[in-house]
Amino acid sequence: MTTEERVRKGDVRAAARLMRDIEDGHPSARETLKRLFPNTGHAHIIGITGPPGTGKSTIVDRLIGILRKEGKTIGVLAVDPSSTLTGGAILGDRIRMQRHALDNGVFIRSVATRGHVGGVSRSTRDLVAVLDAMGKDIILIETVGAGQDEVEISHIAHTNVVVIIPGLGDGIQAIKAGILETAAIFVVNKSDLEGADSAVNDIRMLVLLRAADKTDWQPPILKTEAKANTGVVELASAVEQHGEYIKRNRSHEMRQNDLKYSFLNALRDGLFQKALAHLQTDSRMDSIMENLEKRRTDPYTAAEEAIDELLNRKSAP
Repeated sequence: MTTEERVRKGDVRAAARLMRDIEDGHPSARETLKRLFPNTGHAHIIGITGPPGTGKSTIVDRLIGILRKEGKTIGVLAVDPSSTLTGGAILGDRIRMQRHALDNGVFIRSVATRGHVGGVSRSTRDLVAVLDAMGKDIILIETVGAGQDEVEISHIAHTNVVVIIPGLGDGIQAIKAGILETAAIFVVNKSDLEGADSAVNDIRMLVLLRAADKTDWQPPILKTEAKANTGVVELASAVEQHGEYIKRNRSHEMRQNDLKYSFLNALRDGLFQKALAHLQTDSRMDSIMENLEKRRTDPYTAAEEAIDELLNRKSAP
C-alpha cells in the first residue's frame, strides 16, 4: 500500500512520516502531496492566534474536548518557535494536550517555524493538506504568537480566532496592525483578571471601525477562562456558526482563496529552489558574492538578473 493510500485511510504513522518529510523538504513528499490533492478541500480550518501568554494552547485543548464530544475528528498543528541549534519545535504544545494523545480521533503535531515569520511555518499549508486528506473534520492551527506578522494565518484558516488577555496593550496594538481585518471571532481569555470588560470595550470600538466594510458577519467578542473551562462551549458554538456562515455565503470565495495561495506558495518555493540550483550548478553564486562584496552590484539588482537568467534559460529553444 502506498503512502498516500495509507494517509487516506487515516494511518497516523504514515501521516507523521509524510509530515516529517515535508518539513525536511524531501522531493518524494511533494509527489505524495500531488496525489493527495484530490482528497483535500473538506475540512474546516480554524486559526487560533494572538500574542504569547494569552492561553491559546489551553483554549485549543478545551476545544478538542468539546468537538470530540460532538463526534468530530480533529487535526492540530501547534506552531512553535524553532531551536536555533536543531531547527526543531521547542515549546512542545503536544505535552500540554497530553490527555488527547491516546484518542484515535485526534492527531496533534508541533511544527517548527524554522525562522519563518508570519506566525506559521512555510510548510503549514502542506501539513494542513495531509490532515485534510486523512479525513479530519476540523483542523486547528495554533500560531506561534508573533504579533503583527500573524496576519498570514488568514490565508490558511477559514475561521480566525484572535485571543487576547486583559491588560495586554500589545494585544490591542496587534489587532490594530492588521489582525482586526482577518478575525472572525475575538476572545478575551483569563477574563477573571481585572480589565476584562475594558478589553472587550476596546475590541468593540475597533470592530465598529471596520463595520462599514464588513459583510453581514459581525465578529462576536467572547470572554473565557479556559483553565476553568468557562466560556469555551460558547466559543465552540461561535466557531460552528461561522463555519455555517462560510458555507452559505463564502464557500466559493474561500475555495478560490485556498487554491490561489496554495498555488502561490508552491510557485514561490519552486522558483526559489530552481533558481538556487541554477546558481550553484553554473557557479554563478561565487561570482555574485564577489560582486556584492566589492560593491559592484547590490542584492536587488543581482536577484533581478538571476531571475532573468533563469527565465531566459527556460524559454530558450
